[in-house]
Amino acid sequence: MPTSFDVPELRGRLVRLEPLDPRHAGDLAAAASEDRSTYAFTVVPTGDAVETYVGEQLARAAAGSMCPFAVVRVADGRAVGCTAFWDPRRWPGRDDICAVEIGWTWLGASAQRKGVNTEAKLLLLSHAFDEMGVARVDLKTDARNERSRRAIEGLGARFEGVLRQWSPSRAPGEEGLLRDSAMFSVIAAEWAAVRAHLRRRLDTGR
Repeated sequence: MPTSFDVPELRGRLVRLEPLDPRHAGDLAAAASEDRSTYAFTVVPTGDAVETYVGEQLARAAAGSMCPFAVVRVADGRAVGCTAFWDPRRWPGRDDICAVEIGWTWLGASAQRKGVNTEAKLLLLSHAFDEMGVARVDLKTDARNERSRRAIEGLGARFEGVLRQWSPSRAPGEEGLLRDSAMFSVIAAEWAAVRAHLRRRLDTGR
């Protein structure tokens, strides 16, 4: 993986983002086996498929297209989900990254609505803007996924529109089909305000 996309462990108060490793598979299998009712549009492995999922994510990392993390809950040291930097785009004629997507995010049911996602996104956005020096961070979701769209908007990202037939569908029964993707972003000029917003959310337990 290019050095500019080699990200260390990121630490917060509630979570730390550890570079994904096969040792996380046991915890992730347990997290993925909790209530799965919120995963209709999201890539979340079943418990018995976690080892394969981790291997696939690490293969993407080796190809330079992804930097995957296990989301580890500080309170008990257990991996409760995954997230990633994805699809880095580089400045013309340069090796450093100008834009990156945050995606491939899922959390076990017991870690949802506990501030875990908010702090994980704060850690990722902080690294992207403050350390990598990107101009833009992308976030996207299935246009039908109202829950995910509300969550992304709640982070302070700006909705940019729907790109039709843009991404592979992750919905059951739609294998091999394309979905409409709702596109969001944060740009460097907005980062200070978004950071302050995320810190306020964490301070209020959101």
